[in-house]
Amino acid sequence: MENYKIDDVAKECGLTKRTIRYYEEIGLLFAPDRSDGGTRLYSRAHIDQLKQITNAREVLGFSLQEMQDYVSASNKIAERHQGYLQTEDRDQKRKELLELESIVAHQLQIIDQKLAKIAEVRQMTEVRYQRVQEALKNLPE
Repeated sequence: MENYKIDDVAKECGLTKRTIRYYEEIGLLFAPDRSDGGTRLYSRAHIDQLKQITNAREVLGFSLQEMQDYVSASNKIAERHQGYLQTEDRDQKRKELLELESIVAHQLQIIDQKLAKIAEVRQMTEVRYQRVQEALKNLPE
């Protein structure tokens, strides 16, 4: 497994080293292994998780709390998926899938709430835009 230093991770993810350490401190990012000298050694999984966090923040405008909820759900999904893959028992597979369904539904609910807020802001902006257009149309020449 290849390890990456924080400089490389920061560059690939478009984040500062300070942000990466902060995400680790507040539990958004799981702690990396360390070298004998104490240097953080990040894996591809860390980079993937940071990219997921960045997407949630940039695309959906998630707050830190929303990101923590979203990442927590993603981690639970990964755990349940492993449980599903590791069992051959049909009833256990069904149980894992039902738990996965619930977790993914929760993630969809988080996203839908954010999209509803975005739609509300867009609607208010649309009303303003229409008012400006109307005022321009009614402006005396």
